[in-house]
Amino acid sequence: MPENKLYPPEGLRPPAAFTLAGLREAQESGAVFEAPVQRCGVDHTLYLSLGGIQGQIPRREAVAPWMSGAEREIAVLSRVGKPTCFTVTALEADEKGAPVAVLSRRAAQEQAMDYFLEHLTPGAVLTGRITRLESFGAFVDIGCGIVAMLPIEHISVSRIAHPRERFRTGQKIRAAVWAFDREARRITLTHRELLGTWLENASRFRPGETVRGVVRTVKEYGSFIELAPNLSGLAETRVPLTAGDGVSVYIKSIRSDRMKVKLQVIEKLPPAPPEPLRYQITGGVLERWTYSPPDYEREPVETVFTSPSP
Repeated sequence: MPENKLYPPEGLRPPAAFTLAGLREAQESGAVFEAPVQRCGVDHTLYLSLGGIQGQIPRREAVAPWMSGAEREIAVLSRVGKPTCFTVTALEADEKGAPVAVLSRRAAQEQAMDYFLEHLTPGAVLTGRITRLESFGAFVDIGCGIVAMLPIEHISVSRIAHPRERFRTGQKIRAAVWAFDREARRITLTHRELLGTWLENASRFRPGETVRGVVRTVKEYGSFIELAPNLSGLAETRVPLTAGDGVSVYIKSIRSDRMKVKLQVIEKLPPAPPEPLRYQITGGVLERWTYSPPDYEREPVETVFTSPSP
C-alpha cells in the first residue's frame, strides 16, 4: 500500500454523501472530505455544493501559507471545477436560515503535512497525481494538494526531452520520496525505481523478435531506442531518424553482463499513444534499489535511499 493512503491527492479521494448530521460529525472529528469547487466569489471565497448544503472556503483558508505560490490569486481561482479537500470548521445559517458549512482546505493540508512529517522517509512509495509539467520536471500532488517535485532525471532510466513524453496532467502515478527537507516542508520524488530493473524489463523481450520502440537519442554511431521506460537499446542508423520517432526494431541480441540490447531499425511508424506505465513496486518503503543485473561487469547501478539523521 502507498504510504499516503490516509491523505490521497485531490481527485483520488472516494466520493462522500453529505448530510447535515454528517457535517456536524465531521466538524467534531476533523475528518477530511473532498468536493469540486463550483465558483469563486469576488472576495475569493470558494463555493461548493455538499448534498444541497452550501459549503464555503474563505480565501484565508483556501491554501496553507507555507505552500509555494499560496499568496497568488491563481492559487484560489484555479480551484474552480476541480476536486478540493477540506475539513468542516463551522456550521452556520444564511439570511434565509439555510445551513452553510464553513470549510478549510488549509486545515486539511496542515493535517496531511503533519502526518507526512511524522511518517514519511526517503524511499516511501506514494500515490501521486500530476498537476503541472515543465521542462525540468513534473509537479505532483501527493496529498490534499501538497505538491512535490519530480525532476526529469528521476522519471525513468530511459532519457526523455520533456516530462510530457511520459506523463499527462491529471495522471495518477506512483513515486517514491527521494528527499524530504522537513524545515522547508519540501519533498522531492523519484519515479524510475518503481518501473523495474534491467532484468525485469529485458525479460519481456527476446532476440529475434520485432517490436515497437521510440527514438530517444540520435548519435553519429547509432540511435538509442526505448523499448520500455527503463530499457533502451542501440540501433545502427540506416534511415534518417529524429528523437520522438516511432520505429519498429528487430532485436539482434540481449546481453545482461553488459546491460546492452542490440537492435536493427526496420522502418518508421506512425505516432502511437503512450502505453500505460507498468509498476514493479507499488507500495512500502525502499532502502536500496539495484537496476543492474547480478552478472553486470561494471559497478552496480543502484539507488540508496538514506534517511535523514534524527
